[in-house]
Amino acid sequence: MPGLMPWAADPGPALETVFAAVAAGPMAGLPLLNPALRVEAVAFRRGPEGQWVGALVTPWAINLLCLPGDASTWPAAPAGAKHDWRFPSGAYEFIVAEMDRLGPYHLCSLFSPALEFATHEEARLTALAAMDALLRGAADGPDAPRPAPTRRAFLGLAP
Repeated sequence: MPGLMPWAADPGPALETVFAAVAAGPMAGLPLLNPALRVEAVAFRRGPEGQWVGALVTPWAINLLCLPGDASTWPAAPAGAKHDWRFPSGAYEFIVAEMDRLGPYHLCSLFSPALEFATHEEARLTALAAMDALLRGAADGPDAPRPAPTRRAFLGLAP
């Protein structure tokens, strides 16, 4: 992808800065915001295809995010397109997005809006559990067949 700048280091601090500005700007005062939540990038690390993967808690949502870590493995796709990323627990559909200060990223919504969380710590622990579940299963081997779980099943909410 021409012009793609992969993240050499953890994109979490940049995500927090950019999305905190969104929370204080265009999102401020909207009824779908949970006042108990703040912006926090949770558990970002390199994924199995060289991408950065982690969870982002915001007052309006909790999303899994992938950002480019290796230009050679980052898929070229326009904003709004969908891309399946494979993880030890299965393949998951992400939506392609882009922001001026971040560049391209992919998101998979876990909670939107995130009104059911009473505290930020509860949302943060949910994000950590989602990351653990996403990356669990490596012992089964990369070629072990697995059906793609629904988001609710992924979070342990339903089969």
